[in-house]
Amino acid sequence: MPDPVQIALGAASGSVVGLILGLAGGGGSILAIPMLIHVVGLRNVHVAVGTGAFAVAACALVNLVGHLRVARVPWRAAGWFGLAGILAALLGADLGKQFDGPRLQALFALVMLAAAGMMLRRRFRPAAEPDAPRESVPKLVGFGGATGLMSGFFGIGGGFLVVPGLVAATGMPLVSAVGCSLVVITAFGLTTGISYALSQLVDWPLVLAFVAGGAGGGLAGLRLRSACAARKGLLDSVLAGLIAGAGLVMLVR
Repeated sequence: MPDPVQIALGAASGSVVGLILGLAGGGGSILAIPMLIHVVGLRNVHVAVGTGAFAVAACALVNLVGHLRVARVPWRAAGWFGLAGILAALLGADLGKQFDGPRLQALFALVMLAAAGMMLRRRFRPAAEPDAPRESVPKLVGFGGATGLMSGFFGIGGGFLVVPGLVAATGMPLVSAVGCSLVVITAFGLTTGISYALSQLVDWPLVLAFVAGGAGGGLAGLRLRSACAARKGLLDSVLAGLIAGAGLVMLVR
């Protein structure tokens, strides 16, 4: 049972992740696990993965509700991408449990560094098609399966992979890809979280604290998004720096 200080730190960590998700539309969820380990103080890496998966799913769902007010979600693309990813996430979660905590944490740190690099280098060239044409289904299934496997293994939402995967598969506008990614992140997080919950690897009080903080942070991020739209490139660079820094801290420790 976490003490009151851990609960407060969990809520504060959730607010940071929610704020980033609402402001940038993705990327913040990868910070949930290092914050649960190094800020909140969870010593069991697998419990951090299971707890973080539920917390990320809830934060993404809150942001999805806000996104639906300003843009349409391409549900068909989300369905194909998400279905393939959910099946792969179940496999990834089972594989992740087989790794000892320090090794899993080191691998996760490397993924964070790779994610930061992708965020700095990515350049989207979306077309005007808002949903999934029939010929894009194989690509959606392929990208969804690969992203879901990584999401389940590490307990992350995978937004830094979902958005470019959706754009590459369908050429949908970036605003549609962001909304679609929130659907997918919710589905992946719930899938991974349920798998870890069945193995008694979820700290439920911390999930509730993280979600409460994430909801408030997400709403604040959505309100700030329009004001910061002109500085999206700068926001991505700052977020990439945060992710890289957290990854280096995890490697060093």
